[in-house]
Amino acid sequence: MNKITEEKDIINVIDEFDYSTQNETYNESFLQWRKRRGNRYSFDFKKNQRERIYIDGRGFVENSCEAAEKKVLARIFHTLGYAALMYIVFDDVISKLLIYALEFLGVDIHTSFSGSTVYGGCHEVVLTLIIFDIIKMAFPLFYLHFKFKVPKKAEVMGSMNNPSALVGAIAAAFMVCVVTTIPSAYSMETREVIAFFGESQADVSIWSQFDFIIYSVFDILFLPILTQLLFCGAAFTVLRQFGDMFAILITSLTAAVLTQDFRTMPAVFLITFVGCCGMLASGTAFTAFAVNIIYKMYELTLSLIETDTSDNMPMMRNLFMAAIVLLGTAGLIYFRFSMKKTKLRLAHYSSPVSFGKRMMYATRTFPFSAVAILCVTYALIKAVM
Repeated sequence: MNKITEEKDIINVIDEFDYSTQNETYNESFLQWRKRRGNRYSFDFKKNQRERIYIDGRGFVENSCEAAEKKVLARIFHTLGYAALMYIVFDDVISKLLIYALEFLGVDIHTSFSGSTVYGGCHEVVLTLIIFDIIKMAFPLFYLHFKFKVPKKAEVMGSMNNPSALVGAIAAAFMVCVVTTIPSAYSMETREVIAFFGESQADVSIWSQFDFIIYSVFDILFLPILTQLLFCGAAFTVLRQFGDMFAILITSLTAAVLTQDFRTMPAVFLITFVGCCGMLASGTAFTAFAVNIIYKMYELTLSLIETDTSDNMPMMRNLFMAAIVLLGTAGLIYFRFSMKKTKLRLAHYSSPVSFGKRMMYATRTFPFSAVAILCVTYALIKAVM
């Protein structure tokens, strides 16, 4: 009886975390990262509730789990804020300055600070878009990797524990794609690329344009992987210390806000949410990659359908969306029946800090809060203009 009482008196947030939701290799790597000496981003709080610390001039001082959690959250979101700031500064400022510099040097490429459209020669536009997309993802990605120092085995989940979860995540992505594109046809970025190639003076059809195909392959296959490595990599692993649902919501909100476009925020939030849940359920980041690739493929296909000016376009679009709904429904039914005997769980974290208060601590940390305000403000300006 005394032994049980003593164990209940001990608070150890690292050991009390539920590590059973992922595979053994990932769990061991994650646990080692949290216990690493000098790790400023690990929430490591230990206390015997029967003991009190005496400090000269202050008397007995109680260690507070809430204060320790708040301090680590501030460090994490301070770092995440700088990574997000890198993303928007390059996307909104540096990329445009570089285009102006290229234009000054005689390269056939142009843009303006009042809009996001890039126009000029086909080769120049495609090459610039690809290089700039890689840079704006790579800088914050490497920054988070070297700041958090999460081991590769924990940074990117790599073991397929549950193939049915992959099917379920893809099916859910199908449904999200249709639901989010009912009010709006497609994202502005895809719209601008489609319009650029559609209005070009080429005599061949859209799919015979080499530049368009190259950009489409990059946008559909490579960019979603880079995006998910940024949002579902080191940052997600660090946030898991405070529970999986906290990590999922913060990751999804961040990805949505960084689009700086109210038309695409709901879709990006839901797709990222589905990708994170699917990744945790299946055990591999490949699920998050697949979900985002599906979203990009759907977006491009719908965009191409809507460039058709014939009277048959609405019917073709509706048939395409209906087919996607049927595929999504079939996938969800399969997932439901295949998971009857398997219990999927998210890792939970209980503390004196409520979920809402933890979200408040996180989102008001500078510069994370400032970047979010800038993104929303820019989205408002674009919506008005």
